[in-house]
Amino acid sequence: MWEYCGMARTEEGLTKALDLLKDLRESFWKEVRVPGSVSEFNPELDKAGRVADFIELGELMVIDALNRNESCGGHFRVEYQDNGEAKRDDDNYRYAAAWEFKGVDAEPALHKEELVYENIKLQVRSYK
Repeated sequence: MWEYCGMARTEEGLTKALDLLKDLRESFWKEVRVPGSVSEFNPELDKAGRVADFIELGELMVIDALNRNESCGGHFRVEYQDNGEAKRDDDNYRYAAAWEFKGVDAEPALHKEELVYENIKLQVRSYK
């Protein structure tokens, strides 16, 4: 995740990350073995569920990063910069995103909550 969906991201790297995560998910579900008994509390089952959740979350993070065609804070897309500065697109990405999982191999649904700025002026920040 850090290599392809870390601080600096590219469409090519994000696409590769998504493919790697899908392969990891398939491998996990084919090969997962949960020791323990069904007749008592099984902490190993809880751990396996958390791994599955982390894989799903990773996929959604990459999908969100691919969807956001701008550079803004932690969403730094290498291909969206202007003279070395982050190229923001406040007209198209002034929202908080929440992704709804629709099932394995189904496209997740994007839900947007518009962000309203009353006390600050949106502007491109200079990091130089």
